[in-house]
Amino acid sequence: MTVARHIQFSSRIFTGSISLLLSCFAFSAALAQSNGEVLEEVIVSATRIPTDWLQLPVAGSQIDARQIHAGRQALGLDEALAGVPGLFFQNRYNFAQDLRISIRGFGARANFGIRGIKIYADDIPLTMPDGQGNVDSIDLGSAERIEVIRGPVSAIYGASGGGVIQIFTQDGPDRPTVSASASAGAYGYRKAQLKAGSQFGSWNALANISGTELDGYRDQSRLEQTLFNSKFRYDFTDGASLTIVLNAVDSPQADDAGALTAAEVAANPRQAAPRNLQFNTGEALDQQQLGLAWRKPLSANSEVLLRAYGVSRTLVNRLAFDINANGQGGSVDLAREAGGLSAQWSNSNDLGEGRRNQLVFGLDLDAQRDLRERYINNRGQLGALTTRQDEDVDARALFIENAWGFRPQWTLTIGARLDQMDYVVNDRLAQGSMDGSGETDFSQFSPMAGLVYARSDLWNWYGNVSTAFDPPAFSELANPDGPTGFNQNLEPQQATNYEIGLRGLIKPEWQYELALFHIDVNDEIVPFELTGSGQAFFRNAGESTHQGLEAATRIELMQGLTASLSYTWLDLVYDEFTEAGADRSGNTIPGVPEHQLMLDLAWQHDSGFFAGWDALYVGSLQANNANTVETDAYLVSNLRLGYRYEGESWSFEPFAGIYNLFDESYNGNIRVNAAFGRYYEPAPERNGYAGLVLAYRF
Repeated sequence: MTVARHIQFSSRIFTGSISLLLSCFAFSAALAQSNGEVLEEVIVSATRIPTDWLQLPVAGSQIDARQIHAGRQALGLDEALAGVPGLFFQNRYNFAQDLRISIRGFGARANFGIRGIKIYADDIPLTMPDGQGNVDSIDLGSAERIEVIRGPVSAIYGASGGGVIQIFTQDGPDRPTVSASASAGAYGYRKAQLKAGSQFGSWNALANISGTELDGYRDQSRLEQTLFNSKFRYDFTDGASLTIVLNAVDSPQADDAGALTAAEVAANPRQAAPRNLQFNTGEALDQQQLGLAWRKPLSANSEVLLRAYGVSRTLVNRLAFDINANGQGGSVDLAREAGGLSAQWSNSNDLGEGRRNQLVFGLDLDAQRDLRERYINNRGQLGALTTRQDEDVDARALFIENAWGFRPQWTLTIGARLDQMDYVVNDRLAQGSMDGSGETDFSQFSPMAGLVYARSDLWNWYGNVSTAFDPPAFSELANPDGPTGFNQNLEPQQATNYEIGLRGLIKPEWQYELALFHIDVNDEIVPFELTGSGQAFFRNAGESTHQGLEAATRIELMQGLTASLSYTWLDLVYDEFTEAGADRSGNTIPGVPEHQLMLDLAWQHDSGFFAGWDALYVGSLQANNANTVETDAYLVSNLRLGYRYEGESWSFEPFAGIYNLFDESYNGNIRVNAAFGRYYEPAPERNGYAGLVLAYRF
C-alpha cells in the first residue's frame, strides 16, 4: 500500500474517530442523568489504592481475559495492549532484545529490555532495582487481566517516566480442571501448553507450563523457550491470605538477526545482517523467580500487605563484534541475583458524611548483585576474558498516597515518594589508573497531586501534576571511554507531567476516554553508537518536551459485536540538545511515531463462534537525532476466528488467524541512532497460525 493511500485511509479513520469521540462528549452530560443500567464496575489496583476506572485521577486502562486471548497467537504483550492509547510497541520478532515498549515516548531509548516503565506480575516486580525490566517470564496463556497506568508514576512506584503495566494471572477454577493446547504456524512456529488448577479447601492453585519454538521470518532469528508459571494462595480463617508465585524461563536459543540498511532491506528483507551471521549473535537465558505476598486485615477499615521476591538470572549474549575500540569483548556473560522486600499499610474510612478517605503508605527495599564478564567473540566462540566486574545496586524508598473525597463530587489524591539508589562497581581485573571501580548514588523526592470531578456516576473530569525520576540502568552506564567502570557523565532524567482528561459512559455499552498532557523533561537519556564500538551507549539531552493527546472509545454496536477505537498523537521535541558539536534543538525525538490509530472489531455469537479483525496504522517516525532518516508509515491488519464449546465436563476451542492480512511491507523495529545506516528490522509478510485448546473439568 502506498504512503498516499495510508494517509487517505488514516484521514478517514481519524476523522471518524474524532467525530465519534466528540459525539460522546457532547451528549454525555444529558445521558448521564438517565437511570439506565451501568456497566459492571471495573476496579484498577495498579494505583496502589484500588479505584473504580471512572474515578481514576490518572490515565488508566484495564484489559480483560477475553481481549488477551480470543484466538490470538499470544507471542507478546503487544497483541493484547496494541489498542491502549499512548503505547507503542516494537521489536516483537527479535526475542534476543525483548519487546520494546514506550508510553508517551518513554522507553523508546531501550536497546535491550524495557526502560522507563515499571512491569509487575501479581504484584511482584519484573523491573529490576536498576530500572531495567523484561517480560521473558510472562506467559499470556495464564493471564487474567492487564492494567496500564500511563504517565509518570514515580510518586507511587519509584523510578519510571512512562507508567506501569501490571499483569494478573488466573486463579484456579472452583472445579479441578486440566487444559492442554497446541498451535502451529508460519516460519516454524510451534507451541504446546499444559495448565491445571483448582480450589482445594483453603488452597487455590494454578500451574502452567509451555514450550515455544520459532524458526523466524529472517535468517538468524530462531527461538527456543520453555516457561513455567504457577500461583498458590492460602486463605486463613481470619481473612488473611498468603500468595506464592513461582515462575521460571529456560531459553537456550534466541538469535539476533540484527538491523539492515535500506539497500539490504530492498534486496532481501529476510536476510540477517552479515556481521550478525558472522558472529552468531543472540542470547541464552535461564531465570527463576519466587514471590510471596501476605495480606492481613487489621480491622474492618485497614490492612497490611507484605511482599518479598527473589530472582536468579543467567544470561549469555553474543554481540556483532569480536572486541571493540574500547577493549570491550563482544560476548557478555551476566550472572544476577536480585530481590526485595515491601511493606504497605492501608486504611479507608469516612471523614464526615460521604467523605471517604483512603490512605496507603509503606516502604520498598531492593537489591541487585550482578557479575558481568565480557569475552572476545571469536566468530561465535568464546575467546579471551576482557572484563570482569561486580555491579551492585541498593534501592530504598518511602511512599505515601492519600485519596480524599472532600466533597460529594470531588476527590483529591496526593502522593509522594523518596528514593535513594546506590550504584557500586568493583573492577576485578584492572589495577592502578586502569581500575574502573567506583560508586555513584541518586536520590529523588517525587510528589504528585490529582483531582477528580465526578459530575455523575457515568462521567468525570480529572487532572494531575506528577513527577518522574528515571536513573540509568547498569547497561546504560557502560563506559564509552573504556572497557570497565561508569559513564560518569550520565545523569538521571527527570520529568514533570501536566495532564487533564475526561472519561465516562454514554450508555452502559458505550465508554470513552480522552487525555491531554504536557511533560517537561530534563536530561533525557538518549542512545548513540560510537563508530567501531558495535554497541549502544547513552548520553543526556539538555531539555525536551513530550506532549500529546490520547483518545479511545469502546461500544457494543449490537449484541455480540464490539468496536474499539484508539488514537494517539505525540509531539516529542528536543528543546535544548547539542550532540557531538551539532545542535539538535527543535528536532523530533526519534523512535516514536507522531500518529497511531487502532481499530478492533470483536464478535462473539451465542453458538460459540467468534471472530476478530483489527487494523493498526502507525505514522512515520524519525530514526536518528539529526532527523535525516524518516521511516514510512504503515498499516497492518490481522484476522482471527474460532469456535468455543462449553460442556458439563469437556470444552474445546479451535482457533486460527492471519497476521499482516494485506501483506504490508514494514519494519518491526527501528534501531535508534544506529551506526552505518543499519536502522531497519523488517517484519514478517502475511502469515497464519492455527491451534486447539482442550479442557476437562473433574
